Amino acid sequence: MRLNEKISKEILPRLAKENARSILELPALGKVVITVGLGPFMERKDILESIKSEFALITGQKPKFTIAKKSISGFKLREGQTVGYQVTLRGKRMWDFIERLTMVVLPRLRDFDGVRPKSLDRSGNLTLAVKEQTIFPEIKADEVKENWGMGITLALKTSKETEIAQKYYKELGIIFKEA
Repeated sequence: MRLNEKISKEILPRLAKENARSILELPALGKVVITVGLGPFMERKDILESIKSEFALITGQKPKFTIAKKSISGFKLREGQTVGYQVTLRGKRMWDFIERLTMVVLPRLRDFDGVRPKSLDRSGNLTLAVKEQTIFPEIKADEVKENWGMGITLALKTSKETEIAQKYYKELGIIFKEA
């Protein structure tokens, strides 16, 4: 059974019963936003192309450019310059990515003992940072030119309480550190 089917048929009814809520009041995953900053690689065009192709391979869709809104001289940044890539996943691609993230990628992290509970914001959105792209099974480590990291944000549609959101993420397969 796929993860999205399991969520709708088993997990949400159980969470609704445990928390005495309607299923519509419970958190629902709306989108996954994945971003890559290009800071140290801005001048190296060959690295930018490899980052773009590897990022597209990981996410399954073409990334869009994020552009600087204003110039900052201390960071050698000019207005209109490309500063990163971003992908927003919804629907089937989102669920496929979450399955890979929870079942393959997070267990491959070295010394991984869980996600910090402080990674949840007030709205119940979870933000993770991955330091290397090589933990994804699509990337061949011997073909990588440069290591780069990414930020992964799992955004919920409806969530009022972080405790219920944390239970929802645990049901998705994300392991949290004990406090």
